[in-house]
Amino acid sequence: MNIATAHSALVSLAAEGHHVDSHESISPFMTGGAALVILLLLLWITTRFNRDR
Repeated sequence: MNIATAHSALVSLAAEGHHVDSHESISPFMTGGAALVILLLLLWITTRFNRDR
């Protein structure tokens, strides 16, 4: 596949302009909140094991 073919394929894909969400039930706020909770839990665990500093 040469660069011109790849470029034209990407341009036609970008020109369509509509977004297809395959998972409508997944909320970005729930995903971000869960990631925040997991990271805070990992931070808390790390600070509990590193008390000598």
